[in-house]
Parts: sequence; C-alpha cells; structure tokens
Amino acid sequence: MSTARPASPVASIAIVGVLFFVMGFFTWINGPLITFVRLAFDLDEVNAFLVLMVFYLSYFFLALPSSWILKRTGMKKGLALSLLVMACGAAAFGQFSTQRWYPGALGGLFVIGGGLALLQTAVNPYISILGPHASAARRIALMGICNKTAGILAPILIGTVVLHGIGDLASEVAAADAATKAALLDQFAAKIHAPYLLMAAVLVLLAIGVLFSPLPELRAAEVNATPVGAAAPARSSIFHFPHLWLGVLCLFVYVGVEVMAGDAIGTYGHGFDLPLDQTKLFTSFTLAAMLAGYLVGLALIPRWISQQGYLSVSAVMGVLFSIGALLSHGYVSVGFVAALGFANAMMWPAIFPLAIKGLGRFTEIGSALLVMGIAGGAIIPQLFAVLKQHHDFQAVFAALMVPCYLYILYYALRGHRVGMPAQG
Repeated sequence: MSTARPASPVASIAIVGVLFFVMGFFTWINGPLITFVRLAFDLDEVNAFLVLMVFYLSYFFLALPSSWILKRTGMKKGLALSLLVMACGAAAFGQFSTQRWYPGALGGLFVIGGGLALLQTAVNPYISILGPHASAARRIALMGICNKTAGILAPILIGTVVLHGIGDLASEVAAADAATKAALLDQFAAKIHAPYLLMAAVLVLLAIGVLFSPLPELRAAEVNATPVGAAAPARSSIFHFPHLWLGVLCLFVYVGVEVMAGDAIGTYGHGFDLPLDQTKLFTSFTLAAMLAGYLVGLALIPRWISQQGYLSVSAVMGVLFSIGALLSHGYVSVGFVAALGFANAMMWPAIFPLAIKGLGRFTEIGSALLVMGIAGGAIIPQLFAVLKQHHDFQAVFAALMVPCYLYILYYALRGHRVGMPAQG
C-alpha cells in the first residue's frame, strides 16, 4: 500500500466522484420512495417512513463490520464489493416491490444501505486525506456536488417513470372496490421493477470498473497522523479522542436534519394539503439548494473562511430557516424547508475531516463510527412521523430541528477542539 498521497490526485478524485454520485442517487431516491410505498403497499404515514428507518439503520449495524472488511480486502476490492452488495439490494427491492411484499422490499433497502455503509466507510476518509487537511472540506464539497446532482436527478427520474399521475391514481384507488383496488396497486407497483433491475446492472458494471481502475491505496495511519509539532500524549485507544465522539453525535443530528429537509419535505408539504403530483418533486428543490451551498462553500473555503467557521454560519442559518418554516405557511413554509438544503450543504464536508483529524491508525475505525452516526437519518424523521400524528406538524418539525442545529453550532465553535493537542 502507498503511504503517500498521489502527486496528481485528479484521476482518484474523478473515480471517487462517480462513487459519490452513486451514493447520492440511492440515498435521495428515498424521499419519493416514501410516496411510492405508501400507495403501492397501502400504508399509513408511520409505516411508510420505515423506508428511512430501515435504510439508515443499516449504517448503524454495518459500519463497524465494514471497517473490518476493508482491512481484509483493501480499498479497491472493498469498493467493488460494496457496489455488488448494492446491486443485490436493488434487485431484491425491485422484485419484492413488484410482488407487494413490504418486508422483502424493506430487506432490499437494508441491503442497499449495507453496501452504502461499506462504500461510505471507505471513500469519506479517503477523500479527506487525499490532500491537505485545511482544504478537505473543499474536496468533500466537490464530492457533494456529485452526490447532490444525483440527488436532484433521482426524484425527477422516479417521479417521471414511476410516480407519473400518482395523484389521479390515488383518487381512483380510493374510490375502487377491493378487487379493482388490488389490480390497480399491482399494476402501479410493477412500474418500479425495471428501473431497479437497470440500477442493479449498472452497479455491477461499476464494480468491475472500480476493480480495474487506477485508484491508489492510502495508509491512513501515516497520512492522517497527529500533526508535526503537536504536543500530543500517546493514545492507545479510540476512546482517547473525545473530539471524534462528539463528532459522531454531530453527524447523527446533522444527517437527521438533512434527511428531514430532503426526504421528509414531501410529507411536510402534504401537511398543507398540497397535491401529490407536486410534493413528489420537493426533494429536488432541497437538493438544488444544497448544490448551491456547495458552490458557495467551494468559493469561500479555506481562502476566506475556515471549514469550522463556515460550519458555524451554516448552523445559524439552519436555526433561522427552521424558525422561518414554523412562522410561515404553505409554499413559503416549504420554501424555508428547502432552503435548509443550502444551510446543510457544507456540514458533512466540515464535520467529517474535523472529527477524524489526527486519528492516525484509528482513522478507519473512527470513520466507521462516524458512518454509524448516519443512523440519525433513521431516528429523527421517524420521530417526526410519529409525533406529527398527535401535534401540529410544523411545531414538531421546529422542535426537532432547532436543537440539532444548536448542537452543530457547539461542535463548530468548541466541540471539534475537545481533547485535541495544542500546536507547538
């Protein structure tokens, strides 16, 4: 394994960019999938949100095993394996959705999430240490552009191919007798089969391409060691890095608010009785705002503002936009939720490198712990789905979002420095 960064990382960044596109597509398709499963499987809102819970809980359960797998396979084989696992999950989801067997469909999503856990555990620390630490947020922002471009396209694609005319179909199903209803839902569910089989085939081809690509290996223990000149005591355990553990919690709440703004925005809009044919596309608006946020972050970091400074500004924007959503109504309120995409854009690019800084030989396990934090995308939206059954959905949304953004602000101002050695 190479212990130094490649002299010209352009090819490596391009390959990783393709992988971030894949991650974005399969992550942000979940928003419209909530709409799909709710009708196809005839579910209530809480059960439809199991799409998010199962998908994001897979990160919690499979991130640590992913770090162990990567130590045995190396990066290239691990990345190829992750794509093959995702291909199996995509095929399973398409098949079981066509049969309208919800547990099987959720199992397919869990497998996709497992493949993504392996992929995330590898590529996030890789892109963080591929160049200087001070510009890590910029490199991750480039990856975020790939990720969110896919996120914009995914809802539009599934909305066009699978969810076209869903508002009229929902009305037709509501008025039909039992036999006609079953036939209509069978026909609707079958529309998901071909797209997911195509996705599975593309993933297999990408796995083969990655396996034979020029992507180099990096030894994180040497590339991401404690900075020279730092007065650092010897650290023999992952528990000796409190800034990492605070970062895990920070990523937990961040992914929660990101999923709320991106995947739950359709449900939020439906709370104002906005039509399904419009709400199915709302995820794309959030992702477009995130894309704009990445472009601004790329322009400003690190020349004009540090990554932790921009993280502070982003957290404050998150608080203000959440309050704006609470105090407004209808499309304006939905607009504030979509604007959270701008606030959220540079959070992952800033939090991840801050949390793994100086971990040395613990970088892989630290990355896995951070990826486990993605489970916030399972817990916080599910709380929203449950609590909104009993309380005003706008109040519930703000009550969940504002404390999360305040903790992110703490991490940006203080938490990322806890336990870090002073520079000599």
